[in-house]
Amino acid sequence: METLSGTTYPLDVSVVLPALDEEHTIGECITKIQKVFHDHAINGEIIVVDSSSDKTATIAQSLGARVIKPGKNGYGNAYLYGFEHAQGRYIVLGDSDNTYDFSEIPKLLAPLKTGADFVIGSRFKGTIHKGAMTPLHRYLGNPVLTWMVNTIFHTRFTDTHSGFRAITREALDRLPIKTGGMEFASEMLVMASKEQMNIVEVPIDYYPRVSPSKLHSFADGWRHIRFVLLMKPLPFVAIPGLAFSLVGVLLMVFFSLQGNVESSHLHTFILGAILIMGGLQFVLTGFLMKTYSVIHGYEDNVGIIKRIMSYSNLEKFLVLGSFLLFVGVLIGLNILIQWIAVDFGVLSEISTAIISLVLIISGLQIVLFAVFQSMMLLNENNNHDKGI
Repeated sequence: METLSGTTYPLDVSVVLPALDEEHTIGECITKIQKVFHDHAINGEIIVVDSSSDKTATIAQSLGARVIKPGKNGYGNAYLYGFEHAQGRYIVLGDSDNTYDFSEIPKLLAPLKTGADFVIGSRFKGTIHKGAMTPLHRYLGNPVLTWMVNTIFHTRFTDTHSGFRAITREALDRLPIKTGGMEFASEMLVMASKEQMNIVEVPIDYYPRVSPSKLHSFADGWRHIRFVLLMKPLPFVAIPGLAFSLVGVLLMVFFSLQGNVESSHLHTFILGAILIMGGLQFVLTGFLMKTYSVIHGYEDNVGIIKRIMSYSNLEKFLVLGSFLLFVGVLIGLNILIQWIAVDFGVLSEISTAIISLVLIISGLQIVLFAVFQSMMLLNENNNHDKGI
């Protein structure tokens, strides 16, 4: 029995292995883990979370591993289900494709035994063997995604998407992990960083796969980017959008004051209109993403979003959007009246028409934002009113 912070654990280590058609490698993975348990006198268990249609489960069971079937498909869901069944003081995560060398498990456990909460096996600090990682992943995908996490969350990781990790049970229980797909890897690190856990990286070896990879480079990469942006949408979505809108306003105002827009500055005037409408969409989308993040527990209800999330302020957005829409329609009607006055002949009101368009589209964007925002907050406000 192991004791940590007053909690007794039946086992020292639980190794959780998600598996999807890995009959060619699951046996070697289990054998390596069992050898580590024997050589280091570790009282441990191997949990294979299997979603396979081949002989993976049969092979794992024959070697003494515990095989469980997850309720939902997905990389993250497999781990979340495996965590529910793990009984160890330390939880080791690894892939069942034999790309990670499980004989290196002691390297991951050592920092945990000296006070670390979470350990990442860094492939980029260690050795990536020939053919183990495609050039796209090695020189673009992983470095870019790691840079994004480090930049947004002020961390210094070298390999945020390594699947070889170890964490204490106590630390794991503190992580509000929810995602069920490949973005689970990013979420785990981000949440651990937000909890200010003691996270350590150790160098590991990374080997080529035997069977074809289950990764979908662009789809899985997008999942990671989407999750990271969900965590910090304002600096990466709303603020750039605000900058675009302000530049657009300056362009339109400047050339309106200059006069003769139709004859000399029409294209720049149109560019300003595009920047205003596109930038505003970015700002409102950033607010919606931030609200979603707050509602689902990824972020605290702080700052400007706390004010935007109140119904009274949403009503102000409705009023503002309706006003812009009304003014835009009035300007458009005025152009129509002038067109009728000249018997539907030639009319030089292009710049006025563009202003009308910007006001109408911007008004609609703000009104729809307020409506959608209020729909997202419906249950939240009902719970608040009930004192929940």
